[in-house]
Amino acid sequence: MMSIMKSMKRPYQLKRRAESQDRTRQKIVDAAIALHQSKGLAATTVEDIARRAKVGKVTVYRHFPDEVALVGACSGQYFQRHPLPDIEDWRNIGDPPERLRRGLRDTYRYHRETEAMMSRILPEARGLPVMAPYDDHWRRAADILAEPWPASPGGKALLKAGLALALAFDSWQLLVRAQGLSDDQAIELMMRLTRDCPPGTG
Repeated sequence: MMSIMKSMKRPYQLKRRAESQDRTRQKIVDAAIALHQSKGLAATTVEDIARRAKVGKVTVYRHFPDEVALVGACSGQYFQRHPLPDIEDWRNIGDPPERLRRGLRDTYRYHRETEAMMSRILPEARGLPVMAPYDDHWRRAADILAEPWPASPGGKALLKAGLALALAFDSWQLLVRAQGLSDDQAIELMMRLTRDCPPGTG
């Protein structure tokens, strides 16, 4: 009878232990995200993360043996909480200027929402594998916005360059924070700049 009770109790104990480990892991990720946003990647230490998560350094290393694993988990969690704009939905708009306006509106809303994090980590994380999905997303966004504009190959390349500039977080921050424009004013300026690209030449 005792052996049966023990065998029934063991799965429950394992489940409780797994749940506790999941909670600890989440505390570590949450702490790291908050510190990355306030201090940046380079300035955040394991000691900082352990202190904020209220765990030991050994516990942090047990869950994340190196910085790549930790940053990858933080990135996945952050973008799950702050999903990138649905750029495929832009294809439902056939008119090129209207598609562009919708794309820039969605993009600038996203940049504003994620500014605290991106202004910290982008200067440090550019070119790192963890940022590849983010960079790929904006390249695809430029392609989708360029699709309805008639252009020769050379003109299309120039158009995409203008769109990449218009979509960039750095461009939005320069226009809105450094130059004091509203999002709507920044959108109008970038639409004018992009439409001035000679798509029919090349």
